[in-house]
Amino acid sequence: MDLLKSIFKGDKVIWIIFLCLCLISIVEVFSAASTLTYKSGDHWGPITQHSIILMVGAVVVVFLHNVPYKWFQVFPVFLYPISLVLLAIVTLMGIITGDRVNGAARWMSFMGLQFQPSELAKMAVIIAVSFILSKRQDEEGANPKAFKYIMIITGLVFLLIAPENLSTAMLLFGVVCMMMFIGRVSTKKLFGMLGILALVGGVAVAILMVIPAKTLHNTPGLHRFATWQNRVSGFFEKEEVPAAKFDIDKDAQVAHARIAIATSHVIGKGPGNSIQRDFLSQAFSDFIFAIVIEEMGLIGGIFVVFLYLWLLMRAGRIAQKCERTFPAFLVMGIALLLVSQAILNMMVAVGLFPVTGQPLPLISKGGTSTLINCAYIGMILSVSRYTAHLEEQKAHDAQIQPQLETDADASSEAQTAAEPTAQILNSDAKFEDEHDIDKR
Repeated sequence: MDLLKSIFKGDKVIWIIFLCLCLISIVEVFSAASTLTYKSGDHWGPITQHSIILMVGAVVVVFLHNVPYKWFQVFPVFLYPISLVLLAIVTLMGIITGDRVNGAARWMSFMGLQFQPSELAKMAVIIAVSFILSKRQDEEGANPKAFKYIMIITGLVFLLIAPENLSTAMLLFGVVCMMMFIGRVSTKKLFGMLGILALVGGVAVAILMVIPAKTLHNTPGLHRFATWQNRVSGFFEKEEVPAAKFDIDKDAQVAHARIAIATSHVIGKGPGNSIQRDFLSQAFSDFIFAIVIEEMGLIGGIFVVFLYLWLLMRAGRIAQKCERTFPAFLVMGIALLLVSQAILNMMVAVGLFPVTGQPLPLISKGGTSTLINCAYIGMILSVSRYTAHLEEQKAHDAQIQPQLETDADASSEAQTAAEPTAQILNSDAKFEDEHDIDKR
């Protein structure tokens, strides 16, 4: 028991949430990866690989939650420039060689391993924004320079991510805006910037909608515009189609995800009994929440939502206990990023948002995203260790203070009680001195 306490330090609730998400991930990925099993011919291959990644992620959590949170301030110094370079390389390689997966250049290989530079960039931005907000706090709020620095840092990453992964870029930008609002950045500047961006974006989209998609396909940075256009128009232009005339192959992912949810009922079909996993191309990643509902029912879906909301509330509680601003902003930024991405993934799965390629944090099958998300959990736990130490110190001080006051009172009483004796001794000494003088 003492060994477990020495390893799993920090907030116990965060540990419980993390372990629950990992357990759900192992069960559901094992079930939803049937298409990968069919392609590889290896029944245990996909889940073995995913389990190894989760175990490595658990080691990352244990390592980072033992690192003092102050060291996290150094991460952007090397993470940010490295991520910018890698993002630029991925984008250029996609343009030059046309090496893209599902029409997007988001991955790059290193020693046979694939990873997404955008995940490193997200981490660098969140930590950098937390650091800037903490160092630029005045009595009236965040310093005006904080807004400028944050916009420069976020803007560069946004421009590099958006052409290949617009949803990730917009998600990151939204989280940064929420962090600035929490960090007391001037609401006038914040809402003014959002209004200008909305106006410029609306005009740009209106112009691009007029231009034929084939023309934009070969335009650098806009080669995925046709995909964005089809997804948005398909989401808003919904028609009531009779069941006999419904074309399930037109939007196969959306159709099969809805079938999975509609046939789940309250308790679901049970783990491993999904039917739609064989028809959903990204059942183990982008649409894994639909498989969770199909197998675990409405109860399982609500439980997953509850875990993410519980994570956000717990992170907020940890941030409130912080006496310093950097760890508070860091915890809230990480929690907002994880929960916002989870909500976006779940909204896509249930048909409340256009289709995007956002995995469900710590549940979807993944490599870079899973390890980075585990690193986020480790950082939250590191800050929780700091707040726990503060509470222990306050409790210790509260116990000692009455004792010190009691000792001080006892000392004062002893001094008061000793005064008559001292007076007698002084008088005796005075009498003896006077007697010696008379003898002389």
